[in-house]
Amino acid sequence: MTTHDPQPSRSRSRSRWIEDWDPEDVRFWEARGKRIARRNLALSIASEHIGFSVWSMWSVLVLFMSPRIGLPFTPGEKFLLVVTPTLVGAALRLPYSRAVTRFGGRNWTVCATAVLLVPASAAAYFVQRPGTPLWVFLVIGALGGVGGGNFASSMTNITAFFPQRHQGWALGLNAGGGNLGVAVVQLLGLLVIATAGDTHPAYVAAFYLPLIVCVALLAALRMDNLAVVRSDKGAQREALRTPHTWWISLLYIGTFGSFIGYGFAFGLVLQTQFGSTPLEAASYTFLGPLLGSLARPFGGRLADRWGGALVTAWTFVAMAAGTGGLLLASAKGSFGLFVAGFTVLFVLTGLGNGSTYKMIPAVFAERAGREVTDGGDATTAFARARRLSGAVIGIAGAVGALGGVAVNLAFRAAYGSEGGSGAPAFLGFLGFYALCVAVTWAVYLRPTGTLRQLEAPPVRRGVTRV
Repeated sequence: MTTHDPQPSRSRSRSRWIEDWDPEDVRFWEARGKRIARRNLALSIASEHIGFSVWSMWSVLVLFMSPRIGLPFTPGEKFLLVVTPTLVGAALRLPYSRAVTRFGGRNWTVCATAVLLVPASAAAYFVQRPGTPLWVFLVIGALGGVGGGNFASSMTNITAFFPQRHQGWALGLNAGGGNLGVAVVQLLGLLVIATAGDTHPAYVAAFYLPLIVCVALLAALRMDNLAVVRSDKGAQREALRTPHTWWISLLYIGTFGSFIGYGFAFGLVLQTQFGSTPLEAASYTFLGPLLGSLARPFGGRLADRWGGALVTAWTFVAMAAGTGGLLLASAKGSFGLFVAGFTVLFVLTGLGNGSTYKMIPAVFAERAGREVTDGGDATTAFARARRLSGAVIGIAGAVGALGGVAVNLAFRAAYGSEGGSGAPAFLGFLGFYALCVAVTWAVYLRPTGTLRQLEAPPVRRGVTRV
């Protein structure tokens, strides 16, 4: 095992760069690395949380849009409004992940947080102006998509801070804290409707303006850049050539794509299928994303113990069963069963998000272990594994977010006609979850699958199962 001075060198201290970082070294980690990593994790969660809130803000603002405030949009137009930021956020995840390796995690977090002032300010101004055309809101919604990119840059950055043995829990906390932004903005919408009525959507957007400024300043003052993240310019290109990148991305479509797609659409689905008022819809929409976000770290922890592939496979089995429950609730017109079924699905997506992301560092750590067994240098192999993990996290995050676009487009098609039903959309989701179960088993769990080939006695402390 390579040893280091527990005091990391900082030849560029003014810009808060850490030049020497090896969290797999237990002495380094306990002496100083753990404290630095946890500080950066806390601020990363805060930035990602606000990014998710701004990204998913339109799932709340559309509940206010009605002829009462001079914005008489149809259900199809409202679904288009929630699709737009989802699509832009997905598209930005790859460049955001790459930006960390170019500019540094601390520097990019400051920039990515501060830019959220633009869509939040525009939403606060225009959403209260009667007669504003749809295209203006589509532009603002697209600008809000920048919040969705924060996830990829944040996860890529945090992966490098933690040793592989702690990454399931750390990534789960980081992502779960960010995902909570969906629930919090919806809870804020409920609070506004309950206290000020359903004609003041600007209050929701304006609430975030001082928070954005505060988190950007804290990130500038207290976060760090890791030189090891920036040292490999070709990690993303190499990750694109790795089959695991695409298998895991497919699974992440099923978990995170479902989480963000349902989070954006749930309130509109309740309004369209059951005729819920804005207050009724807002009263239920926050609960699912809240529980799903809280479940994500536990999905990572379960994966730390049992293996990400096994937890992910059983999660998809349960999601398929839950979707069957939604079909039953829709057929019976049962509002209570429908809300309960959706809430269970949110929890399952959270568990699956954590377990699927845990598979990423585990796959590359196992591969690094085999390189060391074949005579390679341990420090080099595991540093490369961390860089590739960060790249795959960005790619899987981008592809997974496209699942949210697909979910909302499916709902838009299902509810687009007069008297439309969500049943066709739910049948499509059920089929996709069945596909994910089959892929997880075939690639990672069957006796001749990749997982069985990767499993070997660990050559370095912290190597765990996929």
